[in-house]
Amino acid sequence: MTNAPHVRTHPAPVNRGRRRFAVVSLLAFGAVAATAAASLEIALSLTPQPNLNAVAATSAIVIDRDGHLLRAYTAPDGRWRLPVANDQVDPRFVRMLLAFEDRRFRDHGGVDMLAIGRAAAQAVRHRRLVSGASTLTMQVARLVSRRHERTLRGKVRQALQAVHLERALSKDAILNLYLRLAPYGGNLEGIRAATLSYFGKEPKRLTISEAALLVALPQSPERRRLDGRSASAKRARDHVLAVARLRGVITRAEELAARRARVPARRLPFPKHAPHLADEARAQFPDRAKHSLTLDRGLQQRLQRLAATSAKRLGPKLSVAIIAADHRTGDVRAMVGGPGLLDHARHGAIDMTRATRSPGSTLKPLIYGLAFDRGMAHPETLIEDKPARFGSYKPRNFNEGYRGTVTVREALAASLNIPAVKVLDRLGPGHLVGRLAAAGVRTDLPDGVAPDLAIALGGIGTDLRALTSLYAALANRGEIRPLRWHASAPDAVLSAKPRTGETRILSAAAAYDIARILRSAPPPPNARGGRIAFKTGTSYGHRDAWAVGFDGAHVIGVWVGRADGTATPDLAGREAAAPILFDAFHRTAKSRTPLPKRPNGARRLSARDLPPPLKRFGTSRPPRRQQAFLETPLAIAFPLDRTEVAHAGLGDALPVTAEGGALPLTWLVDGRPIAVSHSRRTFLNAATTGFVEISVVDADGQTARASVRLLAE
Repeated sequence: MTNAPHVRTHPAPVNRGRRRFAVVSLLAFGAVAATAAASLEIALSLTPQPNLNAVAATSAIVIDRDGHLLRAYTAPDGRWRLPVANDQVDPRFVRMLLAFEDRRFRDHGGVDMLAIGRAAAQAVRHRRLVSGASTLTMQVARLVSRRHERTLRGKVRQALQAVHLERALSKDAILNLYLRLAPYGGNLEGIRAATLSYFGKEPKRLTISEAALLVALPQSPERRRLDGRSASAKRARDHVLAVARLRGVITRAEELAARRARVPARRLPFPKHAPHLADEARAQFPDRAKHSLTLDRGLQQRLQRLAATSAKRLGPKLSVAIIAADHRTGDVRAMVGGPGLLDHARHGAIDMTRATRSPGSTLKPLIYGLAFDRGMAHPETLIEDKPARFGSYKPRNFNEGYRGTVTVREALAASLNIPAVKVLDRLGPGHLVGRLAAAGVRTDLPDGVAPDLAIALGGIGTDLRALTSLYAALANRGEIRPLRWHASAPDAVLSAKPRTGETRILSAAAAYDIARILRSAPPPPNARGGRIAFKTGTSYGHRDAWAVGFDGAHVIGVWVGRADGTATPDLAGREAAAPILFDAFHRTAKSRTPLPKRPNGARRLSARDLPPPLKRFGTSRPPRRQQAFLETPLAIAFPLDRTEVAHAGLGDALPVTAEGGALPLTWLVDGRPIAVSHSRRTFLNAATTGFVEISVVDADGQTARASVRLLAE
């Protein structure tokens, strides 16, 4: 076999030509691409970046303790533009939006070249514009610039600004801008403003019909406004539903069900819960875009309805204000300034929780509590309820009748006037006003007018905020806890701040006694909400009716009257305000929280166990034979007021010494009688540490007191 001759081959000229063409084409394409990139960068440098600051301002919002919207205000440009985050929007809406507007939103850089090619081909084929190529980012650029240009030049400008946005922001940030700025007709911007105005709810949960409608409206917001052209809006919604089904976002069954849903034909008002407090938050903190209050929106709504229905039931022009707070934490849970912001006949725009009015008898519990602390009286002390004159002042009981000899417990429970004035006469009106001021409870007296005995029956000005704060301290074992209403502003409290160093308005023992007495008062007929400690009050001339009460958790104050201060015949706290108070407690919590237990070391005393000075309350001057002692006023020589005493080494016995006064002396710790001594030096069983109030009462009823901190070593 012979071998075949070797034949040498050479590349065909055509192959060399193809490679040469490919190289040249690649170089040409690279040059074109480079030129295009350079041209793009030049165009971008000549195109101003979108001014995001121009659309940064949103509506100021007021939210409750759980983030629920209480009230919103228009942005500075008069538009409803509420802040919203992507995770606060129903995910089905987002999927439907992207499927309809920009399927490649997550992939392109602001301009979708495939969409542009498709739109151009369709335009050539049909000789008209069939579909657009605008991306969601380009729409955001248009919304930010506030220029809706349909020319080629305008579209190029939008495309360049869209590229700017894509380079500056994440996809989620761009989507958030659309959710906040998309137009929905009139002055509505953003999905949150739209859902609140059209559906009365937040965008977190939307039906398929609602989601499709919200996708369709921004395409032509004025032509499809729900408050004028709902038929056009329905057609647009159905088109979105069809596209969403074709692109697999919803099923055929969901599409058919959504098509049957009704399209809203009007706008709803924005929420206006707690309008007075919301306005106050904006006025006090004008630079905040979001105000977080301590309120509970559900309770606020229930008490607003209660105020409105109660005002209508009570009669024309009467107004109702309510405050509810958790006295354990100091958080205000609801505050109703009037029966309705737009109720002009009742002056609903006036916040009646701040109106200075006469408190009637509502200060009586503090008068008796201070007397308990100073050793002047005890719940079982006998006191006379009969006509009495104090200089030119001659008070009378509310019902014009008198009961004779009663206990202090009975006098407070029945709100008798004469005993309260007698106790204040001994206590001193100035002392009462001073304690209120120290505790941060606002009061008002005319300039140059000194406090007098009429304060016991309402002869001083105060407001519902101050009274509720006072009763919060009574409910909280006498400890002062200012009621706060702005979660992010600790200084925003209902009444004034307490004086530095003041932590109590009453001792725990006195506050306990007052609470038990107030709880024993009979509730009004058909009262709801169970037993509470409460007190009513009626101002002079029947201008104001009050009811303030508490249980172991909540304190609630109610005011009823006319905003213009006109007297209302037969208006009284027990008949007008007390039923609202009990109903408010029922709406606040279905069951009552028990009052605090008896403080440690406090003893229950009967009338027979009381020392002689506490058995009967009197105002007579001491006998002449004892005047010598009173030349040196009764005082506690040891321990001195506002000092610290270590009494370890003496066991539980605390030495005490008095000066002046008439023997025997009755010693009290935190308002509780501890010992009766026939000398001015004795020992007290003080088996406790911490702050205590030591009081001494002499045989003629003179008193002295010292606040002491006991230290154990």
